[in-house]
Amino acid sequence: MSETQTPPAPTTPTQDQQAQDLPQASRTLQYRSDGPDDAPVLILGPSLGTTLHMWDRQIPELARQWRVIRFDLPGHGGAPAHPARSVSGLADRLLATLDELGVQRFGYAGCSIGGAIGIDLALRAPHRVASLALIAASPRFGTADEFRHRGVIVRTNGLDPMARTAPEQWFTPGFAAAQPAIVEWAVQMVRTTDPGCYIAACEALAAFDVRVDLGRIGVPTLVLVGSEDQVTGPAEARTLVAGIPDAPLAVVPGASHLAPVEQPAAVTDLLVSHFATAWVDTLPAIPAPPPMPALSAPAAPVAEIAPAPEPVPHDAAGGRPDPYDAGLKLRREVLGDAHVDAALGTGDGFTADFQELITRYAWGEVWTRDGLDRRTRSCITLTALIAGGHLEELALHTRAALRNGLAPAEIKEVLMQTAVYCGVPAANSAFRVVQQVIREETTPRG
Repeated sequence: MSETQTPPAPTTPTQDQQAQDLPQASRTLQYRSDGPDDAPVLILGPSLGTTLHMWDRQIPELARQWRVIRFDLPGHGGAPAHPARSVSGLADRLLATLDELGVQRFGYAGCSIGGAIGIDLALRAPHRVASLALIAASPRFGTADEFRHRGVIVRTNGLDPMARTAPEQWFTPGFAAAQPAIVEWAVQMVRTTDPGCYIAACEALAAFDVRVDLGRIGVPTLVLVGSEDQVTGPAEARTLVAGIPDAPLAVVPGASHLAPVEQPAAVTDLLVSHFATAWVDTLPAIPAPPPMPALSAPAAPVAEIAPAPEPVPHDAAGGRPDPYDAGLKLRREVLGDAHVDAALGTGDGFTADFQELITRYAWGEVWTRDGLDRRTRSCITLTALIAGGHLEELALHTRAALRNGLAPAEIKEVLMQTAVYCGVPAANSAFRVVQQVIREETTPRG
């Protein structure tokens, strides 16, 4: 049996809090099922910017023993463009999809962000995960600043910069030179992704950090990585192995980030061996899902906006807890780790009290309020800084505005408005500062 479907609306709410305002049908994922209906279920999770077709070369062998269910991330591969802004949110949508199919326990293999989803499932729903394989994964993907900057690039320039650089990140040079059709397939896969969903996935990876939780993963886990992976390579894989109890490491020679595409036979053999020997129990036969209209998928030669801040909770006595931690978290998300680390690490302690005041009251008390979203707060902040002539702070908060989802054209409109209400000289100075910042922040790096 082989089919590609978007499941019907679930009968009970999922845990994806980011999707609570969406129709029920938008809280599940587009998927494809291959293999015997009554076989144990194996889930395959994709990498950011790819579709379920990245697993095409594994299907003939895996579908002999398992009912293989592959899924697309929101806005990828023609899937509905309803962004999920956390890895947990993506995992919840997958669980809702599996609930609709009657799948309770399953094996799971995921690549990159797909691996992050697998880690989240193993931590929050271990009773459902029989066995786990993490490919090109990491307990923390780079830095939050890197992924939020990627979101700024996509919001400003679209996905073309990401598409152009995808082959060099995903494949070794020799493979890319020898397989031009696959390289073009990879480029088109990224270009046809919904930009808002891509940005949301970047936000999800920016916030993902489970380094302190790895020891709680109790399901049999294989860690697999390409020897030439420059994105999440052997060093990140060894961090996973060191943290996850009894997890073996498999390094695939001659493979980069998309090892399942570049070295399909080696990856397939490792997955078959792992899931055939590490499966915890035998799953009962599972009825086939109800027939649904097929969704078109991109042809394959092979085989954000930041969320609104949550309100600061009140304690049982009706008072407010110390807002410092919430303020520091939000300050880092908006201004970036590098800036906050520099501000807090001045060394002599002279400004420590002032930095604590900023973090606790400006960020913990005001920016965390739920009355306005971050985009609106950035517009207000830019206007106030221009009115006060605070150009150094204006540069900082222009970067923050881009990270908070404002496009350069929208920032320009803020400056045009200030020319009327704050004065032409103030707006003229602001334009010089803001133009330089936008040029720096929206130019792809490397």
